[in-house]
Amino acid sequence: MPGCEILTEPARGVAKEIHSRMPLALEAESLEPWLDPHLTDSKTIRQLVHHLPADTLTQWPVSTRVNRPGNDDVSLIEPLSAESWPLIRYSR
Repeated sequence: MPGCEILTEPARGVAKEIHSRMPLALEAESLEPWLDPHLTDSKTIRQLVHHLPADTLTQWPVSTRVNRPGNDDVSLIEPLSAESWPLIRYSR
C-alpha cells in the first residue's frame, strides 16, 4: 500500500522562531540521491545529500484557514497584510 511520510529535523534559521522541529528541507541537487532506492549506505548519503541553507528559509503570516483540511487553494500561502496580522506570540 502506498504511503507518505514527512521527515522532520531540529528547526534551523527562521523556523526556530515558530517551532523546535521543521520538515526536512534539502537542496534540489540532493533530491535524486535522496530518493534513490539503491543508495543505502549512510556515509554515502551524507556525502551526497545536503540541507537547504538555513539563511534561504523565509516566513510570513498566513490565514488561519490553513488549519482546516477542507480548504485547498492558493490563497492559503498568500502573505497576510500587516494590518490584518493578529497579535501572535510564539512560545516554546
